[in-house]
Amino acid sequence: MEPPRDPWARRAGNPVAWVKNWVRSSPGTHIWLLIIGVTSLVIASASEGLGQFLIHRTSSNIHELNEHPLPSLLISGFWIEKPGSFLLYVVMFELVHANVERWTGSWRWLLIVGGAHVAATLASQELVLLAIEGHQLPRSMTHVVDIGVSYGLAAAAGALTYRLRSPWRYGYLVGVLAFFAIPLTTGATFTDFGHAIALTMGFAAWPLTPAAVAVAGEGEGAGEGAGADAGQVGRREAGPGRREAGGGGEEGCGEEGGGGGR
Repeated sequence: MEPPRDPWARRAGNPVAWVKNWVRSSPGTHIWLLIIGVTSLVIASASEGLGQFLIHRTSSNIHELNEHPLPSLLISGFWIEKPGSFLLYVVMFELVHANVERWTGSWRWLLIVGGAHVAATLASQELVLLAIEGHQLPRSMTHVVDIGVSYGLAAAAGALTYRLRSPWRYGYLVGVLAFFAIPLTTGATFTDFGHAIALTMGFAAWPLTPAAVAVAGEGEGAGEGAGADAGQVGRREAGPGRREAGGGGEEGCGEEGGGGGR
């Protein structure tokens, strides 16, 4: 009889099937990449003036947040300032976003990444506004270019920490912290401040990860097991008492019976 074939083995032997399976397992990541590819192509093929107009018009800077708050928050996450760096983002998306989405599921991944993008954007632009009001930055910074996907990447990088096993987790954690902390401590910009917020939100997303669910399940299982063991001990302790009580009853009946016969 022929043994059952392993479908994963077939995928491993067929690169096209493997790629299709990988893309289907992280649809949000690849839809996002596709949109960024299209917008990067638009910027690369546009004239310099049109390109600058599109970059500023789709930024989530103070001016655009005041004029078009929701569209600017959403659209700014689908453009990158330098189309030539698109291939680098492809690599980063596949290494970080795709793995987090496959692990947590698309909806939880979207909540982690989208929440961090919005929070980091608003917080960093609030910092710019305070600096302008404090005369530390010129008023022209209200129109500063603020587009990109780096806030979402920072949050996904933080959440990915819980996916790795020891000792790789600790080495990865040190590397991620150093990558984002060094710019923050050496002439930080508002973007570096946003990266720090997004990374922190990624670390705080622990309850949304399967690792947290597994730990909670183990805790509940241990509690139920301890309760069952306590119940068994109680039954064992109560058992001899019932037997002793039963024995006493038998002796009493015998004595009463004997006395009546005399």
